[in-house]
Amino acid sequence: MKKSGRLLGTVGAAALTVLGASPALAAGTQAGSTITNSVSVSFQVGGVSQTATAASDMFTVDRKVNVTVAEVGSTTTQVSPGAAAQVTAFQVTNLSNATLDFAVAVAQQAGGAGAHSNTDTFDATNAKVYVDTNGNGGYDAGTDLEVAYLDELAADASKTVFVVADIPLSLASGSVAAVTLTATGREGGGAAAQGAALVQTSGANTSGMDTVFADGAGATDAARDAAFSAKDDYTVLAAALTVSKLSTVISDPLNGTTNPKAIPGATIEYCIVVANAAGSATASSVAISDPLPATVTYDSGYGIFLNGSFASGACVADGTAGGSFAAGTVSGTLSSVAASETKTLRFRATIN
Repeated sequence: MKKSGRLLGTVGAAALTVLGASPALAAGTQAGSTITNSVSVSFQVGGVSQTATAASDMFTVDRKVNVTVAEVGSTTTQVSPGAAAQVTAFQVTNLSNATLDFAVAVAQQAGGAGAHSNTDTFDATNAKVYVDTNGNGGYDAGTDLEVAYLDELAADASKTVFVVADIPLSLASGSVAAVTLTATGREGGGAAAQGAALVQTSGANTSGMDTVFADGAGATDAARDAAFSAKDDYTVLAAALTVSKLSTVISDPLNGTTNPKAIPGATIEYCIVVANAAGSATASSVAISDPLPATVTYDSGYGIFLNGSFASGACVADGTAGGSFAAGTVSGTLSSVAASETKTLRFRATIN
C-alpha cells in the first residue's frame, strides 16, 4: 500500500509538470473533443498474478460560448464639427473553446452617460463597422473592409474593428456622441458565410456536444446571452471665434494727425479682430471678406496687413502685408487662430 501510494504521488507530480508546461488559454479544451480515461487493476490469488482488469470512460467536451468587446485606448475620440470618417476602435476576443462567427453592429445612444464620464448629446451619422483587414491596428480607408460579422474567429483569437462615422456641422465644443459596439456569437458557418444563431442547450447534459453561454454582461447586454457590448464616444472640439471691427481716424485735411476728425477726405484705419475662446480648437485658414461701402475709397498705397496683434483694446501696427482688394471688397486669410489667441487684419480707406 505504501509503495502504491508513492507511485501515485510520482505520477501526479509528473502530470502537474506536463500541465504546467502548457500555455494557459482562456478557451480551454476544444469543443467536440473526446476525453478518454482508462484504468487498469492488477491483483494476485494465492501469490500468483492474475489477468488485469481494465475499464475506460469517454465523454465529449461541450461548447462554452464566451466573448468580450473592449474599447481600444482609454480616451474619447476628439473630433471637429463637420468632420467625415471619424474612427473609434474596439477589440473583439473569442474566449469560447470553439471557432465561431460573430455578428458586429454599432448603435447610437439616446442620451445618458457616455464612455468617459460625459453625457451623450448628439448622434454621429453614417456609422459603419470595418474590420482591420491588414492587421496593422489602424483604420485604412479603401483597405479595411466594411463588415456585418467576423468570419471564423478562432478560440482565443482577437480582431480589431473600427466604427467609422461622420460628425454633423454646427456643434459646440464638448458635444458628445456615444456609440456601442456589440458582438454576438454565431455558428461557424464556413468561410465567407455567416453562421446561424447559437442555441444554448437546455436540460440535462447530453452525450453529444452541448452549448453553454458563459459571457458576462456588457455595456448594454445581459450576461449569458452569447453577446458582449462596449461603449466609446466622440467628443467635439470646436473653434469659438468672435469677430469685431474697429475704426480709427488717422488724419484729416484740416487737422492732419492732431486730433483728426472723420470728415470727407479723412483717412480711416479699419481693424478686423478675430479671437478664439480658451479651450477651443485651433481655427485654420480663417478667410475674411469685407465689402466696403460706396462712401469710402480703399487706400491701395497703404495695403493690407494680416496676422497682426491686439493689445490694450487696440490694434497694434504690425502684421504681414498680404490680402487683396477686388470688386470693392477687402479679402485676406489668417493662417490660424489658436485657443485664447487674437489676430487682426488692418487696412485704410478715405472718407468720400
